[in-house]
Amino acid sequence: MSKINYEITKKLGVLSTSAKGWTKELDLISWNGNAPKYDLRTWAPEHEKMGKGITLTEEEVLALKKILAEI
Repeated sequence: MSKINYEITKKLGVLSTSAKGWTKELDLISWNGNAPKYDLRTWAPEHEKMGKGITLTEEEVLALKKILAEI
C-alpha cells in the first residue's frame, strides 16, 4: 500500500471534540500534491492519526451549503 501524503493548507473549524480528544474538523487539505479540497474528518489530538472522512470540491461545498440552508 502506497503512502498517502497530505498537507493541511487551512484549518477552517472544529465541529466537535470527543472525550478522548479527537476532533471532527473541516479543513482545506492537499492530498498527494494536488489542489486543496474541503475535507471533513476526525483527527487525533496532535493530528498523528486520522479517521475516515469525506473530501469535497468547492462546487460540492456550495451545493451542500444550499441544501443545509433549506432545513
